Amino acid sequence: MCPGPQEFYSTAKKQERAVLVGIDHPAQKGRTQEFLDELAALVESAGALPVHRFWQKLEYPHPRTCVGSGKLLEIAGYVKENEIDLVVFDEELSSSQIRNIEREMNEVKILSRTNLILDIFAKNAKTAQAKTQVELAQSIFLLPRLTRMWTHLSKQKGGIGMKGPGETEIETDRRALRDRITLLKERLSHIEKIARTQRVAREGMYRVALVGYTNVGKSTLMNLLSKADVLVENKLFATLDATVRKIVLPNPDPEKEPIPILLSDTVGFIRKLPTALVESFKSTLAEATEADLLIHVVDVSNPGFEEQMRSVKETLLEIGAGQKPELIVFNKTDAFRALPEDFGVGSTGLSIAQFEKSWIARENAPAVFVSATEKDNIQTLKQALVKQLLLLRK
Repeated sequence: MCPGPQEFYSTAKKQERAVLVGIDHPAQKGRTQEFLDELAALVESAGALPVHRFWQKLEYPHPRTCVGSGKLLEIAGYVKENEIDLVVFDEELSSSQIRNIEREMNEVKILSRTNLILDIFAKNAKTAQAKTQVELAQSIFLLPRLTRMWTHLSKQKGGIGMKGPGETEIETDRRALRDRITLLKERLSHIEKIARTQRVAREGMYRVALVGYTNVGKSTLMNLLSKADVLVENKLFATLDATVRKIVLPNPDPEKEPIPILLSDTVGFIRKLPTALVESFKSTLAEATEADLLIHVVDVSNPGFEEQMRSVKETLLEIGAGQKPELIVFNKTDAFRALPEDFGVGSTGLSIAQFEKSWIARENAPAVFVSATEKDNIQTLKQALVKQLLLLRK
Protein backbone atom coordinates (compact mmCIF):
# COMPACT_ATOMS: atom_id res chain seq x y z
CA MET A 1 0.00 0.00 0.00
CA CYS A 2 1.50 3.30 -1.10
CA PRO A 3 1.78 5.95 1.54
CA GLY A 4 -0.37 8.98 0.97
CA PRO A 5 1.06 12.40 0.21
CA GLN A 6 3.03 13.87 3.05
CA GLU A 7 1.39 16.64 5.03
CA PHE A 8 3.52 19.49 6.28
CA TYR A 9 2.64 21.72 9.18
CA SER A 10 4.20 25.07 9.89
CA THR A 11 5.91 25.39 13.26
CA ALA A 12 6.14 29.18 12.92
CA LYS A 13 4.45 31.04 15.73
CA LYS A 14 1.23 32.65 14.55
CA GLN A 15 1.27 36.43 14.79
CA GLU A 16 -1.36 37.71 17.21
CA ARG A 17 -4.03 40.02 15.80
CA ALA A 18 -4.95 43.04 17.91
CA VAL A 19 -7.60 45.76 18.04
CA LEU A 20 -6.87 49.12 19.66
CA VAL A 21 -9.27 51.06 21.86
CA GLY A 22 -9.00 54.75 22.77
CA ILE A 23 -11.05 57.30 24.68
CA ASP A 24 -11.45 60.79 23.23
CA HIS A 25 -11.70 62.71 26.50
CA PRO A 26 -10.76 66.37 27.17
CA ALA A 27 -7.26 65.47 28.41
CA GLN A 28 -6.45 64.09 24.93
CA LYS A 29 -6.84 67.60 23.45
CA GLY A 30 -8.25 66.24 20.19
CA ARG A 31 -5.20 64.07 19.48
CA THR A 32 -6.79 60.66 20.08
CA GLN A 33 -5.92 59.34 16.60
CA GLU A 34 -2.28 60.39 17.02
CA PHE A 35 -2.13 58.55 20.34
CA LEU A 36 -3.71 55.47 18.73
CA ASP A 37 -1.02 55.65 16.03
CA GLU A 38 1.58 55.47 18.79
CA LEU A 39 -0.29 52.58 20.43
CA ALA A 40 -0.25 50.76 17.05
CA ALA A 41 3.54 51.22 16.91
CA LEU A 42 3.80 49.78 20.44
CA VAL A 43 1.68 46.77 19.42
CA GLU A 44 3.93 46.17 16.40
CA SER A 45 7.03 46.46 18.60
CA ALA A 46 5.52 43.77 20.84
CA GLY A 47 5.17 41.50 17.78
CA ALA A 48 1.40 41.68 17.19
CA LEU A 49 -0.52 42.97 14.17
CA PRO A 50 -2.93 45.89 14.78
CA VAL A 51 -5.90 45.24 12.48
CA HIS A 52 -8.56 47.70 13.65
CA ARG A 53 -9.10 50.57 16.07
CA PHE A 54 -12.10 51.78 18.06
CA TRP A 55 -12.52 55.04 19.90
CA GLN A 56 -15.32 56.74 21.81
CA LYS A 57 -15.87 60.33 22.85
CA LEU A 58 -16.41 60.46 26.62
CA GLU A 59 -15.88 63.02 29.38
CA TYR A 60 -13.85 60.40 31.26
CA PRO A 61 -13.28 56.63 31.00
CA HIS A 62 -16.20 54.50 32.20
CA PRO A 63 -15.40 53.30 35.75
CA ARG A 64 -16.61 49.76 35.06
CA THR A 65 -15.53 48.98 31.51
CA CYS A 66 -13.50 52.02 30.33
CA VAL A 67 -15.80 52.43 27.28
CA GLY A 68 -19.62 52.55 27.30
CA SER A 69 -21.67 49.34 27.21
CA GLY A 70 -22.76 49.88 23.58
CA LYS A 71 -19.20 50.42 22.36
CA LEU A 72 -18.04 47.39 24.35
CA LEU A 73 -20.63 45.20 22.60
CA GLU A 74 -19.50 46.58 19.23
CA ILE A 75 -15.87 45.72 20.03
CA ALA A 76 -16.86 42.25 21.32
CA GLY A 77 -18.78 41.54 18.09
CA TYR A 78 -15.80 42.54 15.94
CA VAL A 79 -13.43 40.46 18.09
CA LYS A 80 -15.61 37.35 17.72
CA GLU A 81 -16.23 37.73 13.97
CA ASN A 82 -12.56 38.38 13.12
CA GLU A 83 -10.83 35.94 15.49
CA ILE A 84 -8.96 38.67 17.34
CA ASP A 85 -6.40 37.52 19.94
CA LEU A 86 -5.75 40.75 21.78
CA VAL A 87 -7.57 43.97 22.76
CA VAL A 88 -5.30 46.84 23.81
CA PHE A 89 -6.61 49.95 25.58
CA ASP A 90 -4.71 53.24 25.42
CA GLU A 91 -5.73 53.87 29.04
CA GLU A 92 -4.76 52.52 32.42
CA LEU A 93 -7.12 49.70 33.46
CA SER A 94 -7.89 48.51 36.98
CA SER A 95 -8.06 44.78 37.73
CA SER A 96 -11.86 45.01 38.02
CA GLN A 97 -12.16 46.78 34.65
CA ILE A 98 -10.04 44.06 33.02
CA ARG A 99 -12.25 41.34 34.52
CA ASN A 100 -15.46 43.10 33.38
CA ILE A 101 -14.12 43.58 29.86
CA GLU A 102 -12.86 39.98 29.64
CA ARG A 103 -16.31 38.76 30.62
CA GLU A 104 -17.81 40.53 27.58
CA MET A 105 -14.98 39.43 25.27
CA ASN A 106 -15.19 35.70 26.07
CA GLU A 107 -11.81 35.69 27.83
CA VAL A 108 -9.88 37.29 24.95
CA LYS A 109 -6.61 38.76 26.27
CA ILE A 110 -7.04 42.37 27.48
CA LEU A 111 -4.05 44.68 27.93
CA SER A 112 -3.66 48.26 29.06
CA ARG A 113 -1.01 50.57 27.64
CA THR A 114 1.17 49.93 30.71
CA ASN A 115 0.85 46.12 30.35
CA LEU A 116 1.98 46.46 26.74
CA ILE A 117 5.01 48.65 27.53
CA LEU A 118 6.09 46.28 30.32
CA ASP A 119 5.82 43.36 27.87
CA ILE A 120 8.01 45.17 25.31
CA PHE A 121 10.59 45.97 27.98
CA ALA A 122 10.63 42.32 29.10
CA LYS A 123 11.10 41.19 25.49
CA ASN A 124 13.97 43.60 24.82
CA ALA A 125 15.85 43.24 28.12
CA LYS A 126 19.20 41.61 27.40
CA THR A 127 21.57 42.38 30.30
CA ALA A 128 21.21 41.31 33.94
CA GLN A 129 20.54 44.92 34.93
CA ALA A 130 17.78 45.44 32.35
CA LYS A 131 16.13 42.10 33.21
CA THR A 132 16.18 42.94 36.93
CA GLN A 133 14.76 46.41 36.29
CA VAL A 134 11.93 45.03 34.15
CA GLU A 135 11.04 42.31 36.66
CA LEU A 136 10.99 44.90 39.45
CA ALA A 137 8.68 47.16 37.41
CA GLN A 138 6.37 44.23 36.64
CA SER A 139 6.24 43.20 40.32
CA ILE A 140 5.51 46.76 41.51
CA PHE A 141 2.77 47.04 38.88
CA LEU A 142 1.24 43.68 39.81
CA LEU A 143 1.21 44.07 43.62
CA PRO A 144 -1.91 46.28 43.96
CA ARG A 145 -3.65 44.23 41.28
CA LEU A 146 -3.55 41.00 43.29
CA THR A 147 -6.66 42.19 45.14
CA ARG A 148 -9.66 39.88 44.65
CA MET A 149 -7.79 37.61 42.21
CA TRP A 150 -8.77 34.69 44.48
CA THR A 151 -12.48 35.52 44.96
CA HIS A 152 -13.39 31.93 43.99
CA LEU A 153 -11.96 30.91 47.39
CA SER A 154 -13.33 33.78 49.49
CA LYS A 155 -16.74 32.29 50.40
CA GLN A 156 -15.32 30.23 53.24
CA LYS A 157 -16.78 30.26 56.75
CA GLY A 158 -14.96 32.63 59.12
CA GLY A 159 -14.27 32.41 62.83
CA ILE A 160 -11.47 31.07 65.02
CA GLY A 161 -9.71 28.14 63.38
CA MET A 162 -11.79 28.65 60.21
CA LYS A 163 -9.74 31.26 58.33
CA GLY A 164 -10.67 31.11 54.65
CA PRO A 165 -8.07 29.65 52.29
CA GLY A 166 -8.83 32.46 49.84
CA GLU A 167 -7.55 35.03 52.30
CA THR A 168 -4.58 32.83 53.12
CA GLU A 169 -3.66 32.39 49.45
CA ILE A 170 -3.83 36.06 48.50
CA GLU A 171 -1.86 37.09 51.58
CA THR A 172 0.75 34.43 50.76
CA ASP A 173 0.99 35.77 47.20
CA ARG A 174 1.33 39.35 48.44
CA ARG A 175 4.03 38.39 50.89
CA ALA A 176 5.94 36.43 48.24
CA LEU A 177 5.69 39.36 45.82
CA ARG A 178 6.84 41.88 48.45
CA ASP A 179 9.79 39.62 49.29
CA ARG A 180 10.61 39.37 45.58
CA ILE A 181 10.47 43.19 45.23
CA THR A 182 12.82 43.58 48.20
CA LEU A 183 15.25 41.05 46.69
CA LEU A 184 15.16 42.75 43.28
CA LYS A 185 15.79 46.17 44.85
CA GLU A 186 18.79 44.77 46.72
CA ARG A 187 20.10 43.22 43.50
CA LEU A 188 19.67 46.50 41.63
CA SER A 189 21.34 48.38 44.47
CA HIS A 190 24.38 46.11 44.12
CA ILE A 191 24.46 46.62 40.32
CA GLU A 192 24.13 50.38 40.80
CA LYS A 193 27.02 50.36 43.32
CA ILE A 194 29.26 48.81 40.66
CA ALA A 195 28.02 51.33 38.05
CA ARG A 196 28.65 54.20 40.48
CA THR A 197 32.23 53.01 41.01
CA GLN A 198 32.69 52.94 37.23
CA ARG A 199 31.32 56.48 36.92
CA VAL A 200 33.73 57.75 39.61
CA ALA A 201 36.61 56.23 37.65
CA ARG A 202 35.52 58.26 34.63
CA GLU A 203 35.77 61.62 36.42
CA GLY A 204 37.88 64.24 34.70
CA MET A 205 36.08 63.79 31.38
CA TYR A 206 32.96 65.54 30.13
CA ARG A 207 29.86 63.38 30.40
CA VAL A 208 27.16 63.80 27.78
CA ALA A 209 23.88 61.83 27.66
CA LEU A 210 21.61 61.33 24.68
CA VAL A 211 17.98 61.65 25.76
CA GLY A 212 14.73 61.83 23.84
CA TYR A 213 11.46 60.19 22.95
CA THR A 214 11.65 56.56 21.90
CA ASN A 215 12.55 55.89 18.25
CA VAL A 216 13.85 59.39 17.43
CA GLY A 217 17.28 58.19 16.27
CA LYS A 218 19.41 58.36 19.44
CA SER A 219 21.15 55.04 18.77
CA THR A 220 21.89 56.00 15.14
CA LEU A 221 23.42 59.25 16.37
CA MET A 222 25.37 57.34 19.03
CA ASN A 223 26.85 55.03 16.38
CA LEU A 224 27.69 57.99 14.17
CA LEU A 225 29.48 59.99 16.86
CA SER A 226 31.27 57.12 18.60
CA LYS A 227 31.42 54.37 15.97
CA ALA A 228 29.80 52.12 18.59
CA ASP A 229 27.84 49.03 17.64
CA VAL A 230 24.52 49.97 19.26
CA LEU A 231 21.35 48.21 18.07
CA VAL A 232 19.42 50.37 15.63
CA GLU A 233 15.89 49.20 14.86
CA ASN A 234 12.72 50.96 13.73
CA LYS A 235 10.83 49.83 16.83
CA LEU A 236 9.87 51.49 20.08
CA PHE A 237 12.19 50.70 23.01
CA ALA A 238 14.65 48.67 20.90
CA THR A 239 17.41 49.95 23.23
CA LEU A 240 17.02 49.53 27.00
CA ASP A 241 20.55 49.54 28.39
CA ALA A 242 22.63 52.65 28.80
CA THR A 243 25.62 52.34 26.46
CA VAL A 244 28.67 54.49 27.28
CA ARG A 245 31.43 55.20 24.76
CA LYS A 246 34.45 57.50 24.83
CA ILE A 247 34.84 59.97 21.97
CA VAL A 248 37.46 62.63 21.39
CA LEU A 249 36.57 65.86 19.59
CA PRO A 250 39.06 68.49 18.35
CA ASN A 251 39.50 71.64 20.41
CA PRO A 252 38.68 74.83 18.47
CA ASP A 253 41.96 76.18 19.82
CA PRO A 254 44.59 74.15 17.91
CA GLU A 255 47.16 74.81 20.63
CA LYS A 256 45.04 73.01 23.24
CA GLU A 257 44.45 69.33 23.84
CA PRO A 258 41.47 67.55 22.15
CA ILE A 259 38.36 67.20 24.29
CA PRO A 260 37.58 63.69 25.66
CA ILE A 261 33.87 62.99 26.14
CA LEU A 262 31.95 60.07 27.61
CA LEU A 263 28.79 59.74 25.52
CA SER A 264 25.89 57.62 26.82
CA ASP A 265 22.73 56.44 25.09
CA THR A 266 19.74 56.09 27.44
CA VAL A 267 16.36 54.36 27.25
CA GLY A 268 13.79 56.30 25.22
CA PHE A 269 10.95 58.14 26.94
CA ILE A 270 7.29 58.00 25.96
CA ARG A 271 4.00 59.67 26.78
CA LYS A 272 2.56 58.34 30.05
CA LEU A 273 5.69 56.31 30.84
CA PRO A 274 4.60 53.98 33.67
CA THR A 275 5.74 55.22 37.09
CA ALA A 276 7.00 51.72 37.99
CA LEU A 277 9.31 51.81 34.96
CA VAL A 278 10.69 55.26 35.78
CA GLU A 279 11.35 54.08 39.35
CA SER A 280 12.97 50.81 38.27
CA PHE A 281 15.12 52.38 35.54
CA LYS A 282 16.49 55.21 37.69
CA SER A 283 19.86 53.47 37.86
CA THR A 284 20.04 53.40 34.04
CA LEU A 285 18.74 56.97 33.83
CA ALA A 286 21.48 58.03 36.27
CA GLU A 287 23.60 58.57 33.14
CA ALA A 288 21.28 61.51 32.40
CA THR A 289 21.09 62.84 35.97
CA GLU A 290 24.88 62.86 36.34
CA ALA A 291 25.71 64.18 32.86
CA ASP A 292 27.29 67.60 32.34
CA LEU A 293 25.19 68.14 29.20
CA LEU A 294 22.12 66.51 27.68
CA ILE A 295 21.71 66.08 23.93
CA HIS A 296 17.94 66.11 23.53
CA VAL A 297 17.24 64.32 20.23
CA VAL A 298 13.93 65.19 18.55
CA ASP A 299 12.27 63.57 15.51
CA VAL A 300 11.34 66.79 13.72
CA SER A 301 9.49 64.81 11.01
CA ASN A 302 6.91 63.63 13.58
CA PRO A 303 3.82 65.91 13.54
CA GLY A 304 3.59 65.65 17.34
CA PHE A 305 7.25 66.37 18.08
CA GLU A 306 6.44 69.33 20.37
CA GLU A 307 4.27 67.09 22.58
CA GLN A 308 7.06 64.49 22.58
CA MET A 309 9.53 67.17 23.73
CA ARG A 310 7.18 68.05 26.61
CA SER A 311 6.91 64.38 27.62
CA VAL A 312 10.71 64.08 27.69
CA LYS A 313 11.00 67.26 29.75
CA GLU A 314 8.43 65.98 32.27
CA THR A 315 10.34 62.70 32.67
CA LEU A 316 13.65 64.56 33.07
CA LEU A 317 12.08 66.67 35.81
CA GLU A 318 10.77 63.50 37.46
CA ILE A 319 14.25 61.93 37.65
CA GLY A 320 15.94 65.18 38.75
CA ALA A 321 17.59 66.11 35.44
CA GLY A 322 15.14 68.81 34.33
CA GLN A 323 17.55 71.70 34.88
CA LYS A 324 20.54 70.20 33.08
CA PRO A 325 22.08 72.21 30.19
CA GLU A 326 20.68 70.97 26.88
CA LEU A 327 21.66 70.92 23.24
CA ILE A 328 18.58 70.28 21.11
CA VAL A 329 19.23 68.11 18.05
CA PHE A 330 16.37 68.09 15.54
CA ASN A 331 16.92 64.81 13.69
CA LYS A 332 15.42 63.24 10.53
CA THR A 333 15.47 66.41 8.42
CA ASP A 334 15.90 64.10 5.40
CA ALA A 335 12.23 63.11 5.80
CA PHE A 336 11.27 66.54 4.42
CA ARG A 337 13.23 66.28 1.18
CA ALA A 338 10.55 64.30 -0.62
CA LEU A 339 7.75 66.49 0.69
CA PRO A 340 6.19 69.61 -0.83
CA GLU A 341 7.80 72.94 0.02
CA ASP A 342 4.67 74.14 1.83
CA PHE A 343 4.66 71.13 4.21
CA GLY A 344 4.49 72.43 7.78
CA VAL A 345 6.77 71.26 10.59
CA GLY A 346 4.45 69.82 13.22
CA SER A 347 1.74 72.37 13.98
CA THR A 348 4.00 75.35 13.20
CA GLY A 349 2.99 75.72 9.54
CA LEU A 350 6.64 76.44 8.65
CA SER A 351 9.00 74.73 6.23
CA ILE A 352 12.08 73.04 7.72
CA ALA A 353 14.29 76.01 6.73
CA GLN A 354 11.83 78.54 8.19
CA PHE A 355 11.45 76.51 11.36
CA GLU A 356 15.21 76.27 11.86
CA LYS A 357 15.54 80.07 11.74
CA SER A 358 12.47 80.76 13.86
CA TRP A 359 13.33 78.19 16.58
CA ILE A 360 16.79 79.58 17.20
CA ALA A 361 15.51 83.18 17.11
CA ARG A 362 12.52 82.49 19.39
CA GLU A 363 14.07 80.14 21.94
CA ASN A 364 17.54 81.69 22.02
CA ALA A 365 18.71 78.16 22.80
CA PRO A 366 21.37 76.01 21.14
CA ALA A 367 19.86 73.78 18.45
CA VAL A 368 21.23 71.82 15.50
CA PHE A 369 19.28 70.34 12.58
CA VAL A 370 20.68 67.02 11.32
CA SER A 371 19.94 63.79 9.53
CA ALA A 372 21.73 60.95 11.31
CA THR A 373 20.92 58.39 8.61
CA GLU A 374 22.18 60.68 5.83
CA LYS A 375 25.10 61.96 7.98
CA ASP A 376 23.95 65.47 7.18
CA ASN A 377 25.24 68.42 9.28
CA ILE A 378 27.07 66.13 11.73
CA GLN A 379 30.17 68.33 11.70
CA THR A 380 28.02 71.28 12.82
CA LEU A 381 26.67 69.10 15.62
CA LYS A 382 30.18 68.23 16.82
CA GLN A 383 31.17 71.91 16.80
CA ALA A 384 28.02 72.89 18.72
CA LEU A 385 28.70 70.10 21.25
CA VAL A 386 32.25 71.30 21.88
CA LYS A 387 31.06 74.91 22.17
CA GLN A 388 28.46 74.01 24.81
CA LEU A 389 30.95 71.95 26.82
CA LEU A 390 33.54 74.74 26.82
CA LEU A 391 30.85 77.16 28.03
CA LEU A 392 30.36 74.92 31.09
CA ARG A 393 33.95 75.71 32.17
CA LYS A 394 33.23 79.43 32.37
